[in-house]
Amino acid sequence: WAGSLCMLWLRNSIRATLLTCRPLSLRKSLAALAMADKEGGKRAAARRAVDELVQDNQTIGVGSGSTIVYAVERLAERVKEEKIGVVCVPTSFQARQLIIEHGLVLSDLECHPKLDLAIDGADEVDQRLNLIKGGGGCQTQEKVVAACANSFAVIADYSKESTYLGEKWSRGLPIEVLPFAYKPVQMRLATFGGSADLRMAKSKAGPVVTDNGNLILDWKFVPSPDTDWATVGAKLSQVPGIVETGLFVGMACKAYFGQQDGSVRVLKSD
Repeated sequence: WAGSLCMLWLRNSIRATLLTCRPLSLRKSLAALAMADKEGGKRAAARRAVDELVQDNQTIGVGSGSTIVYAVERLAERVKEEKIGVVCVPTSFQARQLIIEHGLVLSDLECHPKLDLAIDGADEVDQRLNLIKGGGGCQTQEKVVAACANSFAVIADYSKESTYLGEKWSRGLPIEVLPFAYKPVQMRLATFGGSADLRMAKSKAGPVVTDNGNLILDWKFVPSPDTDWATVGAKLSQVPGIVETGLFVGMACKAYFGQQDGSVRVLKSD
């Protein structure tokens, strides 16, 4: 409740300033309002998913990204309040740190190769629950962990839901590649249409390096509602040098989208 009240107060405070804002300040205030709505949506989706899906004595795959922070927060609350026992398997360094910081039981796939549930965010989700993931560079671990789970649920704010992949997400499909092979893979992707850019780091010179020591190509494909993503995924998997992609097809069973009004829309697989 405290978090919800703080988010409501923030929204109301921002709205209250709009009548007295100059044009530049108005744009900044509107941007802040949109950000507050998205954060509220992330939090609502994460809490709803954890409340509905997590049960006692489960082994849970913990995803990466900004939305998963709220899921781990709620999970820790339930462990403390309800005394439920859960074991958490992280998908990244970030997820591992979150698990440790919240005092949850940490494990890995070597000790727990079969998971009851995996919860993760996404960069875009279409109406068939096809996903684009990997904006944070953790797509390979995220896919492995999700594949080990009996059930995989996605949590996101309203802006991540789309009719078809590429409708809203314009930064491309993340593709993890072996460092020595990035150029031939880049050339091969060009034959599929669009372009593939080597992802460059922002706080260091050179490219982004994944937790696995690989590079990332962001393939900017041509969006279409008619794309057969299962076929595309199969073709990409046959390209030598590609380690894994951020394309998730037929893996998610549910997606929770937190809305601007605090409600949560749930999309289920057929």
